[in-house]
Amino acid sequence: MLNDPRSHGLWENTAPEPPTTSPLDGAMSADVVIVGGGYTGLSSALHLAEAGSKVVLLEAKEIGFGGAGRNVGLINAGMWVMPNDLPGVLGPVHGERLLDLLGNAPKLVMELIDKHQIACELERNGTLHCAVGADGLKEIEARAAQWAARGAAVRLLDAAETAKRIGSDGYTGSLLDKRAGTLQPLAYARGLAHAAVKAGVAIHTSSPVIATERNGSRWMVKTAKGEVSAEWIIVATDAYSTGPWEQVRSEQVHLPYFNFATVPLGHNLRQSILPGREGAWDTKEILSSFRMDQAGRLVFGSVGALRNTGLAVHKGWAKRALKRLFPVIGNVEFECEWYGQIGMTDNALPRFHKFAPGVVGFSGYNGRGIAPGTVFGRTLADHILGRLPEADLPLPLTSPTEPSFRALKEIWYEAGAQVAHFADARL
Repeated sequence: MLNDPRSHGLWENTAPEPPTTSPLDGAMSADVVIVGGGYTGLSSALHLAEAGSKVVLLEAKEIGFGGAGRNVGLINAGMWVMPNDLPGVLGPVHGERLLDLLGNAPKLVMELIDKHQIACELERNGTLHCAVGADGLKEIEARAAQWAARGAAVRLLDAAETAKRIGSDGYTGSLLDKRAGTLQPLAYARGLAHAAVKAGVAIHTSSPVIATERNGSRWMVKTAKGEVSAEWIIVATDAYSTGPWEQVRSEQVHLPYFNFATVPLGHNLRQSILPGREGAWDTKEILSSFRMDQAGRLVFGSVGALRNTGLAVHKGWAKRALKRLFPVIGNVEFECEWYGQIGMTDNALPRFHKFAPGVVGFSGYNGRGIAPGTVFGRTLADHILGRLPEADLPLPLTSPTEPSFRALKEIWYEAGAQVAHFADARL
């Protein structure tokens, strides 16, 4: 169990149980050892095992302990970078590959949920990127046009249609992305774990990796009480990385993000607030997100950490903001509260690293882990299986580099969010 009520909140309370696992104890041999039990690691494990590979997955804490168990639950397509800008950042070859891969990534998530009958409150009605003011409207107009030019199932909605779908007149328009949706994020991670175990993956939790050693053509991956010998290592630890691959965490700036879940709303409120169950977020620099779970709880979040003075500041702001956005909701009570850390790279794009021969990983999802993590996991499996050469990967090979003033930026983001939320009732 994830025993910190402010780390996983509603998701821990409502997710089905994970598969039964235990710490690694003794020596094992595998084709591939995967380090990290989030979306990337579990997707890699599942796809490799289904192709006949012997896989061992090592997780330092519990399945979904990191970003996979703390996020909002939006199954987004693409990244924050505008579609037309992405080839300019990565080059035309990798840029177009990444756009194609991530544009279709929500489809893979939904296919896996259907195939393995994962109970994770999947909603397929899309997401709404909500415009705040004239500048926000210009942003989503550009994004809509660029995705539409690539054949994506997106549509620009005016203020009236947006108000009808959201239940609030606070926005000047929205971008409806029908490729996307929402789910219960920890339940999805645990469902992938069940599917991986069924396919033959050996999962060991409470098994942080403390060292690795090259032994001929194989790697020895060591924990406190055991070791795994394998030809390949997949590093799938991302923003919560510690130990031998802590440089993955060090190349990302942690951006704290919190969520509050209301008590289940009454029938009339459920019919007026997000009646189509789309997930939503806005265009503000310090953005807000909101969505419903299947029990009718409104999950509302923004940038900030629920610790020290941040807990009172952000909770007070959230109550004011919800009442202003949805006046009919009244003085709402929160049932759960939690927060996590988003790993932000300096160009807001993910990375592909080869840490050593046979040691590979994707990281840096910038707050969009569900669909990218799932599809990058499959990509790593295809690479190891020989189906996808390194030259054909969707990202170029790069080395981890720490951004300038990382620690100061993290302090600023946490403190700045408190200042903004103390002063601002939003919209």
